[in-house]
Amino acid sequence: MSDRRLSTPRAALSTLTRRPRPAAVPRSSDGSAAQLTPVDRPARMVDNAVYAGGRRIATPGSPAESHEWLTEGYEDRMVWLGLYRPDPAALGELAEQYDLPELAVEDAIKAHQRPKFERYGDTLFVVLKAARYLDAAEEVDFGELHLFLGRDFVITVRHSESPDLSRVRRRLESDPELLARGSEAVLYAILDAVVDGYAPVVAGLENDIDEIEVEVFRGDPQVSRRIYELSQEVVDFQRAAQPLTGILAAITAGFEKYGVDEELRSYLRDVADHVTSVTERVEGFRLQLRDILTVNATLVAQRQNEEIRELTETSLAQGEEVKKISAWAAILFAPTLVGTVYGMNFTHMPELDWRLGYPLALVLMLMVSVVLYLVFKRRDWI
Repeated sequence: MSDRRLSTPRAALSTLTRRPRPAAVPRSSDGSAAQLTPVDRPARMVDNAVYAGGRRIATPGSPAESHEWLTEGYEDRMVWLGLYRPDPAALGELAEQYDLPELAVEDAIKAHQRPKFERYGDTLFVVLKAARYLDAAEEVDFGELHLFLGRDFVITVRHSESPDLSRVRRRLESDPELLARGSEAVLYAILDAVVDGYAPVVAGLENDIDEIEVEVFRGDPQVSRRIYELSQEVVDFQRAAQPLTGILAAITAGFEKYGVDEELRSYLRDVADHVTSVTERVEGFRLQLRDILTVNATLVAQRQNEEIRELTETSLAQGEEVKKISAWAAILFAPTLVGTVYGMNFTHMPELDWRLGYPLALVLMLMVSVVLYLVFKRRDWI
């Protein structure tokens, strides 16, 4: 979608109305509009440009200077301010200059907002969640972007490295015809870039799920934790992408209401189709991970049952050995007992003086041993 171009000229296509601006315009010594350079630009201001007819005509050194370029006499001018983690004071000054809604400014300062689209009179406020896949860490990194859009200004506030809006700006500046369509074109290009950035994330998550499936059947002991972590990433990604369906529907409806160029509206519908495709894939990932977790739990239970069965068999085998040892110990104990009794050498033991005493003792020991052997044999102890 990043190579789209618009062929129709700019028309009255704004969803927003113009507010009065100060009449003062920076002028050079010959009376022409001065071209300001980005000297002494505030550290938290990434870029600050004034556009006319889709072309950059000035790069003011401060938001106050860029605001002076917006006058009633120049209908085709637009200011685009790019801010990165601005402090509350700086954003407060911008709010006064551009009459930004107080509640939206508070959201932009606090960050950690859900994706949303809100209209405050003449100003639109949009919150987007960008995402990128980090190959080294095999995880998804999310970025938050806030947009304030008026008839002749766009203010972007980022709180993370992504998305890279410099690429969006270069793309628009290389296509003056598209940029000449004003803040709506900038909104479209940013939405397009954010949604295009979801494609590598989808591919990365799909690859991670494939790897997890292999780990599950390989019996990796850490796979349960990995499934949980990946499931959380999928849910977070779903929360970032799914609200865009409603946001794009609301923006498209506004474009239709205010007569925005049909070609630009068709491009927004194309972005909406892309979002639908992404959300469907992500929902599929969520269900797939749920099934993988179920399969993993089943396999873990099977392995545990197998281990219990092996332990049981081992215990039974040990029990059989103990029975055999006990049986032979009892058999050997009988003659030992008889021999011990008659080996005590007491004086008054009648059997010691009896001629048949010795053979009878041997027969007794043999008989007891045979009886015990037969008993244990019948009970399968030996």
